[in-house]
Amino acid sequence: MLAKIKNWLCADPTSSGIPKHDFNLALGALIVEIMRADNDLHDDEKAMAVSLLRHRLSLSIEEAQTLLADANHKVDAAIDLYAFSKAINQQTSSEERIEILTLLWQIALADGNVDSNEEHLIRRIAGLLYVTHEDFIVAKLRAQKA
Repeated sequence: MLAKIKNWLCADPTSSGIPKHDFNLALGALIVEIMRADNDLHDDEKAMAVSLLRHRLSLSIEEAQTLLADANHKVDAAIDLYAFSKAINQQTSSEERIEILTLLWQIALADGNVDSNEEHLIRRIAGLLYVTHEDFIVAKLRAQKA
């Protein structure tokens, strides 16, 4: 998977406003959306986000923190989730999109409580990523076991 992500970094821009090489920013934006969903940003969620980005994208702590800061700005300027989900859909397989949902569930679970707004948002993102309900549940179970 890391090889695919590195290949994505070299791809051409898309018309969605998010360059194709900026898969990382789209993923970061979805993570930020989940962190904000319950209107209570926990340090545990932020630490989990940095850890997941470091591990999944092979980033340093500083790079992961910068990515989250950039994603915060993108989310502030965005009017919906479509551009982020489109960038991800264009660059991932269905299994990779399930893995992304697992990451989002891990963020929601980081503070020990999944708020109904977090679950609703992950469900919406699953729809935008064309993930079936069955795979939505699989992702949630994987995150609970992690």
